[in-house]
Amino acid sequence: MPRGDGTGPGGRGAGTGRGMGRGQGQGRGRMGGPFAAGPGGNCVCPSCGATVPHVAGQPCNSRSCLKCGAAMTRS
Repeated sequence: MPRGDGTGPGGRGAGTGRGMGRGQGQGRGRMGGPFAAGPGGNCVCPSCGATVPHVAGQPCNSRSCLKCGAAMTRS
């Protein structure tokens, strides 16, 4: 880009650079949970629908439902 206006010659590389970050950070997170779930929210039983407050640092799927004993999920 001799004049600094973006009209330089085309590159001859393999085209495998990282780019401007597009395509990154758009998934559902490391454990497949909701987008940006944060520390709040509830844990919900998929069997009976019972809810308990989510505890930060403790995954909902490690908790058992108090009513039916099923593993909880994050809402």
